Amino acid sequence: MYVVTVVGNVCMILIIRMDSNLHTPMYFFLENLSTLDICYSSVITPRAALAFLLGRRSISYNGCASQMFFFSLCGTTEAFFLAVMAYDRFTAICNPLLYPVIMSRRLCVLMVMGSYLSGCINCTIQTGFTFSLSFCGRREINHFFCDVAAVIHASCSDTLVNELVMLAVCGSIIVGTALVVFISYGYIIATIVHMPSAESRHRAFSTCSSHVMTICLFFGTVFFMYAQPGATSSPNKSNTISIFYTVVIPMLNPFIYTLRNREVKESLKKQLKRKGFL
Repeated sequence: MYVVTVVGNVCMILIIRMDSNLHTPMYFFLENLSTLDICYSSVITPRAALAFLLGRRSISYNGCASQMFFFSLCGTTEAFFLAVMAYDRFTAICNPLLYPVIMSRRLCVLMVMGSYLSGCINCTIQTGFTFSLSFCGRREINHFFCDVAAVIHASCSDTLVNELVMLAVCGSIIVGTALVVFISYGYIIATIVHMPSAESRHRAFSTCSSHVMTICLFFGTVFFMYAQPGATSSPNKSNTISIFYTVVIPMLNPFIYTLRNREVKESLKKQLKRKGFL
């Protein structure tokens, strides 16, 4: 799965880089999302696979902190990326004449940098608060990686403050980014419905369908993980869902954007013909 994730996302990046027709804000964000998905999966999967194959289940204190930091960074940044991409689609469909002016190269770069900065702030808070707890000797984490909730439950300190901080920070990020997505797509749907021709409605919907699928996978998994009572304290459920959003979603994203996006499919065919494969 990890190899498929890396190859699929690298191919997506190369398709976008090699086709000048795809040098637009939408594909600039998609290229960054593919890069992030590679990092997201690389933080967890190789070490987890090595631990499973060789039976080396232990991890150092610093190693656990590093893994938690980068995992939180990637997860938070992806949530902001999806919100930014929803705003990009909203601008393209609801304000097409102003789109080139609004979505300037400078704004796109600032949005990407802002997403990473927000991710850095969150992961610094999460990792700092979590590792301010006491861990009495060797502790067992009932998880396949150093997830914040799993590490907090392994502490021998009072974790109430940490759990409240995690709930407040993560809850704000999840709800905030989800609101941007839902409001953007609310306006998009209203605009598409009022378009005069079926062709224009189909074209507008086709540009959004792949992003909608990615949003449903990501936010659906997050809500399923954290919205249910006791979800984070159930090790089996937590492990299963974590595998889905750390391994499965990054693997599926390039296929979703390739199969559901006409421009990407046409670009891929053009590149394959140029190389003599078709």
